Amino acid sequence: MRLIKSNTSIDFVRLGRYAVWLSALVLLISVASLAIGKLTFGVDFTGGVVVHVQYPQEVNLNAVRSTLDKGGFNRPTVQHFGSAESVMIRLPAKSGDKSETVGDHVLTVLKSGPGKPTLQSVEFVGPQVGSELVNKGGLALLYTVIAILIYVIVRFHWKLATGAVAALVHDILITLGVFSLTHMDFDLTVLAALLAVLGYSLNDTIVVYDRIRENFRRMRKATPVEVVNASVNQTLARTLMTSGTTILTLLALFFLGGPVIHGFAAALLVGVLVGTYSSIFVASALALRFKLNAYDLFPPKEEDAEKASRITR
Repeated sequence: MRLIKSNTSIDFVRLGRYAVWLSALVLLISVASLAIGKLTFGVDFTGGVVVHVQYPQEVNLNAVRSTLDKGGFNRPTVQHFGSAESVMIRLPAKSGDKSETVGDHVLTVLKSGPGKPTLQSVEFVGPQVGSELVNKGGLALLYTVIAILIYVIVRFHWKLATGAVAALVHDILITLGVFSLTHMDFDLTVLAALLAVLGYSLNDTIVVYDRIRENFRRMRKATPVEVVNASVNQTLARTLMTSGTTILTLLALFFLGGPVIHGFAAALLVGVLVGTYSSIFVASALALRFKLNAYDLFPPKEEDAEKASRITR
């Protein structure tokens, strides 16, 4: 039994006019927050100290975090490292701190809590390395968007490519805006989630674009608006079911996965929600703004060749 009807007849193009204003408002808030409040970068980008300690038995990470909080360490990132007895702690850098001093201080604080840990190693990540990661992360996003633009132009048409890339930029900016507004740490796992969001959102958009191309071939007498509406309605069940099951998994990771993957799950959760919205309301609507029609996807020469081949058969 189908949970979502596939024979819906919603006028998404008309609703898209209101969605444009909603997207513009949310984008304005996101950009303003990024410009004023900016992102709260994690240790991966700002630099800091990474301390590796070993416990004689399995240790609870929440107990370790609580002990560090009581010891005066702010925003520590605590996770298992290879086994349940090994713990890696990442701390923000402070001016004047030396890695050896921080390591000894961490060990002293941890010994006041459960277990008797031993210090394994202490590493310092300098701000210069963090700045390099920021630049490389931004370039990774930029190169991905450019590659997607080229791919969609080759496979479809520049009008559809423009809509797809605009939708992707829309998704990334809103996701970054959420992180800026909530002051959640932005680290390498969140950057990886953003790249995954690009792929997920593009996949949804490509499904709709494939159906638009098919319907332009089948619905010869229909207007571009009718073709787009029919295409989005026909793929709606698939889009919502795929997004729904993905969101359920991400909710489990967000609430039960622990602090280590909290940012990763949050970025994916926001990205999938916004990506689903943009694939329905933004990508195709923008292509229509550029006067997309059947001749863009099937030039006259190609149409004539198809007719000639049918006659010869």
